[in-house]
Amino acid sequence: MSQTENPVLTVIRLLRRYLWIVKDDGSLANIYVSQEWYDRELLKNYDGQITVGLERSEFEKLNFDGSLRRKDSYLKVNVWAIDRSCRDKIVADVIRVIGERRNKPNVFDYNFVGVGRPTGTHKAYHLASDTEPNPVDNDWNEFTDEEYVKIWQSDDEHFSKVANENGKYAIALFRFRIDAEKDVIKQLTLKFEGYGTAPAGNGIIIKIWNNADQTWDNTQTGNSSSDELLTISLTSNLENYLDENSYVYLLSKTAYPSDGTTPATLNVDYVEADFTINGITHCNIISQRDLDETRVKPFLWRTELMVKTLLFEKVLGG
Repeated sequence: MSQTENPVLTVIRLLRRYLWIVKDDGSLANIYVSQEWYDRELLKNYDGQITVGLERSEFEKLNFDGSLRRKDSYLKVNVWAIDRSCRDKIVADVIRVIGERRNKPNVFDYNFVGVGRPTGTHKAYHLASDTEPNPVDNDWNEFTDEEYVKIWQSDDEHFSKVANENGKYAIALFRFRIDAEKDVIKQLTLKFEGYGTAPAGNGIIIKIWNNADQTWDNTQTGNSSSDELLTISLTSNLENYLDENSYVYLLSKTAYPSDGTTPATLNVDYVEADFTINGITHCNIISQRDLDETRVKPFLWRTELMVKTLLFEKVLGG
């Protein structure tokens, strides 16, 4: 049975995913987001720290027997920095993120924006093959930093994989890490934008790796000679599609192979993984106060925001 995610974890993920803070010198701020408590040592390597903790929860019965109830949780979101300007920018962006996502705080989209070889858990690979290798096959070649940039946005710039040998397809593999417990995920959607060409016809095929069965399944096909969007959406047995490290894999390939004279070419524009968590469905900032510590040096600039979250839940038993 699906479980409900702790609202603290949901808000932490929300801030980690959507914060985008540009410092005065034009570079991106490096912010550490975690559960309570503050760690002063972190500010030696980070521009700021955000901590999220539960202050209290309140419950309201919504029917006579109390089997359906509303849960209001009040979370303390503290922003810490040793630079006042940076603190103010972090606070402003926290307010922006919570405001923009207030009606869908449990819905997340992951893509390859900013990803390169040294970064993160989202990865992309390619090869030419007459089979569909499993995700951990040694023949996969990771994208270069320059190739990753080509799939950052949905635009006219593409990563192109060419298969020249007879009978071989141009294939790409995309790995996303879904940073949530398997039993709190309600829906998982993978999106691929691009197109394929080959001597026998145009089109692409996408599939998702079924970790339980060790097969590629949920096949979707297209037949365009220009960008088209293909989608795989799952709402059941989601645990079968995430491995022990919570990785999910999407395979894309040309619909037809090369004939040895004319190549098969896979053009990738943009790839995305969306998922919905069983948890809070609304959040909003209800108060703000500064709690600066100026008796120490360097000064510690701190702002506390109170965030109210809303969850409807069924209560078992009775």
